[in-house]
Amino acid sequence: MTLRLVSDVPSLRGYEPLRIIQRAIERRANRLDFRVVEFAVIGNHIHLIVEAADAEALARGMQGLEVSLARRLNRLFARRGTFFEDRYHARVLRTPRETRNALRYVLSNYRQHEAERGERLARDWIDPFSSAYWFDGWRDAVRLTEPRQRALLDVPRPTAPATVWLLTTGWRRWGPLAFDEVRR
Repeated sequence: MTLRLVSDVPSLRGYEPLRIIQRAIERRANRLDFRVVEFAVIGNHIHLIVEAADAEALARGMQGLEVSLARRLNRLFARRGTFFEDRYHARVLRTPRETRNALRYVLSNYRQHEAERGERLARDWIDPFSSAYWFDGWRDAVRLTEPRQRALLDVPRPTAPATVWLLTTGWRRWGPLAFDEVRR
């Protein structure tokens, strides 16, 4: 899933917007019919990997999440009006390889954007504006070396554990993810 912001909304890559997003996801992440499993906040958009029982549960879950985010973030930014550009963009994952690629894409998306700008991040850097710190499919152990990294884990895991085979087991057939793995 991708949620794009309207052009006049400030960047979401700040700790106040992140906390609001985490709380909104946490409140809506663990329903029986709709679950947010992974997320990444990228300046003007948010990527999500979700599980939904059916199209109706997906639509209801996303609508509730979007309304919650728009209200709270509009309040934070002291603005009114439309927050998200359009409806969310959804892509159904059908194979283990496709699922692994989607996990890599979401959890390493900011690294990809930085690489396209010519910036190199440390090999073991993971995005603090994502669910990467809670993700259990990394090839190497997550090292929390800075106090602000440890502070991220002071909040409960905002996402729900995966329950469908593709997200629990299937994608792992293609191997764990590396922190510095980006699409080619």
